[in-house]
Amino acid sequence: MKILPTIKEPSDIKKLNILEMKKLANEIRRYLIDVTSETGGHLSSNLGVVELTLALHKCFDSPEDKLIWDVGHQAYVHKILTGRCDQMATIRQWKGLSGFPKRSESIHDCFDTGHSSTSISAGIGMAAARDLNGGEQYIVPIIGDGALTGGMAYEALNNGANIKKNFIIILNDNQMSIDRNVGGLALYLDRFRTGEFYNDFKNDIEITLRKIPKVGNSIVKGVRGVKNGVKQLVVPGMLFEELGYTYLGPIDGHDLRQLITSIEQAKHVKGPVIIHTLTLKGKGYNPAEKDPMTYHGVKPFDKTNGDFHKGVEVLKPSYSEIVGKTLTHLADNNKKIVAITAAMCSGTGLSKFSKQYPQRFFDVGIAEQHAVTFSAGLAVQGYKPFFVVYSSFLQRAYDQVIHDVAIQKLPVVFCIDRAGLVGEDGETHQGLFDLSYLSHIPNMTVMAPKSGQELEAMLEFAADYNEGPIAIRYPKGKDEVQSTDAPITYGQPEWLVQEDNKILLLSVGHFYSRVTQVHARLKEEGYTCDLVNLRFVNPIDPVFIQTISQRYERVYVFEENVKYGGVQSRIAQMLLEEDSSNIAIPRVYGIGIENQFVPHGKISDLNRALHIDVEGLTNRVLTIERAKDNGK
Repeated sequence: MKILPTIKEPSDIKKLNILEMKKLANEIRRYLIDVTSETGGHLSSNLGVVELTLALHKCFDSPEDKLIWDVGHQAYVHKILTGRCDQMATIRQWKGLSGFPKRSESIHDCFDTGHSSTSISAGIGMAAARDLNGGEQYIVPIIGDGALTGGMAYEALNNGANIKKNFIIILNDNQMSIDRNVGGLALYLDRFRTGEFYNDFKNDIEITLRKIPKVGNSIVKGVRGVKNGVKQLVVPGMLFEELGYTYLGPIDGHDLRQLITSIEQAKHVKGPVIIHTLTLKGKGYNPAEKDPMTYHGVKPFDKTNGDFHKGVEVLKPSYSEIVGKTLTHLADNNKKIVAITAAMCSGTGLSKFSKQYPQRFFDVGIAEQHAVTFSAGLAVQGYKPFFVVYSSFLQRAYDQVIHDVAIQKLPVVFCIDRAGLVGEDGETHQGLFDLSYLSHIPNMTVMAPKSGQELEAMLEFAADYNEGPIAIRYPKGKDEVQSTDAPITYGQPEWLVQEDNKILLLSVGHFYSRVTQVHARLKEEGYTCDLVNLRFVNPIDPVFIQTISQRYERVYVFEENVKYGGVQSRIAQMLLEEDSSNIAIPRVYGIGIENQFVPHGKISDLNRALHIDVEGLTNRVLTIERAKDNGK
């Protein structure tokens, strides 16, 4: 008889013995493979935390006790055990379960996550609130070793020791973030995997010393007085203990009995505790164990052998691949070009660059703030840094972009991947704000290519531009457009149709492929329009604005960015500032995304729901034009 169908809520796990929990762990792994092979999703990270999640729900009482999953892509098992097992087939689908913890989805999800290194800060805040309320519940942040490379985690560790609240941090150490972990912390934690277990060592020493006749107990007491010095010689875990944490571990993160014992011990410790667990990312599924990076976030695959379903579309290069290939080519001829990533080498297309130019490739770990200022340091010394980063992750380094790069006019190039809709990862990953938060920064040039070919040209342009920083934003996915491009001139748009019509369609970035279809459909409906590919979001040529003010009655701005603060706002403001006292200022309409957080789902589903597919965009323009015709 299967156990998984009997688990309807976390309390059901408390009824199981160790053998039954092991059986349940195997069933969960099979179920995870079944689900993700059909829907896609985060696989290897979840396979690695099955026993850990079972032990947490065995020892704690959710939702009263708070389990805070850092990043959250490893929370599928938690969802399965908290009443959502039957809905897992909808995960990351439009109107289905989120791929991350979501407070609106379940009372067992106590904090929304999606970006890394936040769990300890949130946990300390919850612990402070608990104490203010006179509560006794346990607060349990679960953070990976990859997330510990983020500076926010250290800010929280420092503060957590200072305020001396009771909470239990679970360190899930699998030597991975998405790509393999890098840096001093990774080496530091790796020492645990090869060294003696500290607690066993300490107990063995005390037992031996106490056996010494007459003086044994006195020696133990004296040794305790200098124990910090002894531990520093023996145990790397002193980093945490010096910060004020009781350290337990490392323990086998797949040994249920050991996990439960350690958690129960931690529950009786005063002050903050860290339980260090060692897990294997992808455990239980051979392809994922061998290649946890590939199986971190997967598309549907053949579960019998792990092969991914391939179609004709894979022959088309992705924008990320174009960036990696182009940067590698540029680096062939320019020894000053360097590439930087924040734990996303493969995701950003830099694998080839990293192999061909390992001395000029820098993976700084999950540390976007550091990555930006690190790039600034390279630029100050005459190098040409290309920081390749996801749009939503660059948000974390906004201050550094302004203070350390833009103010100094340093020629750092920000290659902003996953700009626009990302899809199944939802609100925390959609890149809908970069045009707004970058284009108003002084000295910052912002560009958006309409195609892969234009992206190559912009990268080449950026490599030779040294008057300040440049940001180039491009979408997730394949390059669907073959284009013939005019040469890029700084600040100048590309006129695609210029026939003295009274309506202008202004396309920003990869919306071009849809806007050209909208242009054709409007013409069929009797509305002829001029068409422009903006190219430069900042600066926008004042002569171009003057042309718009003198020639057009209505301007439609198509951008995959939130409406306010984006291109439509900039065009409208510049038109208002244009000296056109004898000319009626044209009306500017934003045809993109309203100011909102966009949920998860396939990009095609999101496009339809947001009315930014070809049909939706066309109908939005037609609605306005027909209302004008009817005098409304």
